[in-house]
Amino acid sequence: MITMNWNPHLAGDGICGGRFATLSIMSDRDELAELVRRLSVVHGRVTLSSGKEADYYVDLRRATLHHRASALIGVLMRELTADWDYAVVGGLTLGADPVATAIMHAPGRPIDAFVVRKSAKAHGLQRLIEGSEVSGQRVLVVEDTSTTGGSALTAVHAVQDAGAEVVGVATVVDRATGAAEAIQAEGLLYRSVLGLADLGLG
Repeated sequence: MITMNWNPHLAGDGICGGRFATLSIMSDRDELAELVRRLSVVHGRVTLSSGKEADYYVDLRRATLHHRASALIGVLMRELTADWDYAVVGGLTLGADPVATAIMHAPGRPIDAFVVRKSAKAHGLQRLIEGSEVSGQRVLVVEDTSTTGGSALTAVHAVQDAGAEVVGVATVVDRATGAAEAIQAEGLLYRSVLGLADLGLG
């Protein structure tokens, strides 16, 4: 999808002393990058969940739970993994949940979703994996943003133990801090929609 934005500041002089619009063409990926920069990038010294320190924080839930960014994420993640054969998508709660549902609801073939809990429930069915059945299924594991790959790999191991075949791991934003290497070391394919350079952080 192409978004065409009118920029009055770039518009030149038209005929008869009027003004005409210059159209800037923005791809879905460019639009998502702009939304993530505006909604999710927080500058300042922070400690990440991995224990590493950084000069900025990408709070991607501000984007994955935003009406427009979520729709773009669903479309772009489907495009990113279009050559992977999977029927179910999900990952470790909480970061993966809105990403998986965005993919599920994006236009295209039917894809179901699952959620991997951080620990099994102590009551009811005591399930570790909620939602669609993953046993015997080819699944895509997703994450909102990856630092070390630990969250994604926790989900990978959980669904593998439940009898699923993991076709790969995909994330919305890769921070280039070791996630790709850790996931690929497990023999898994890894892809991301955006990198730090796309957010002006590289």
